[in-house]
Amino acid sequence: MIIEIKTPEEYEKYYQTGDVLVDFNAVWCGPCRMLAPNLEDLDRLQYFPNLKILSVDVDKVPTISGRYGIESIPTLLLFKNGKLYKSTVGYQTLEDLKRFIEK
Repeated sequence: MIIEIKTPEEYEKYYQTGDVLVDFNAVWCGPCRMLAPNLEDLDRLQYFPNLKILSVDVDKVPTISGRYGIESIPTLLLFKNGKLYKSTVGYQTLEDLKRFIEK
């Protein structure tokens, strides 16, 4: 299940433990809308059963995107136990997502 983050407090609760993929997006963003089904497939097909996927709308919760200096969307941040492990910007295919998380 992809968790839609609505508040900074909610974000704090989820991103600090385990493997967490954070998708920074906006409803008006075409590449974000194209990426969404791939993230849903990644979640639904359980390629990484312990991975939590968080969705952060940069317009609804700007303090979180500001914290990481997000300037382009979609941006994906991968955290491991609360520490930023790596990031990528732009549309990703399902295969791209799998490679990004595996390495």
